[in-house]
Amino acid sequence: MEPRSLPLAVLIGDSVSEQEKPKIGSIGWTDLTVENAEQIRDFYRAVVGWNPSGVDMGGYNDFNLNDPETGKPVAGVCHARGSNAELPPVWLNYIIIEDIEKSVARCVELGGQVIVGPKGFGGQGKYCVIRDPAGAHVALFEPAK
Repeated sequence: MEPRSLPLAVLIGDSVSEQEKPKIGSIGWTDLTVENAEQIRDFYRAVVGWNPSGVDMGGYNDFNLNDPETGKPVAGVCHARGSNAELPPVWLNYIIIEDIEKSVARCVELGGQVIVGPKGFGGQGKYCVIRDPAGAHVALFEPAK
């Protein structure tokens, strides 16, 4: 998801205690980028029970998928538009890292590829999307210091 649609409190802990903040190496967020986000939003609402909420992307909505009991965002579904157009239609995990430049260099040295970025994330840090040597995709996120 583009920075406006990712609930940054989930990813970097803006409004959570120090104990709840994601740790380096943990998965801070997961989302799915698809052509028809409304259809997939409705699919997961029916199959999993998540309650979606729209996130204004300036002319269209992406969606947070919220825990039905707590109402807290647990995942996202976004349209394959703008900077998301390059992303594959897979559940993309965002792994919290300490140094994006170092991680990107190691990725390439070890046979991986950088698919998107690194780029800024709405002043909250930097992210990139990589493909590992087996072909799996993952996002790396370095919170702002």
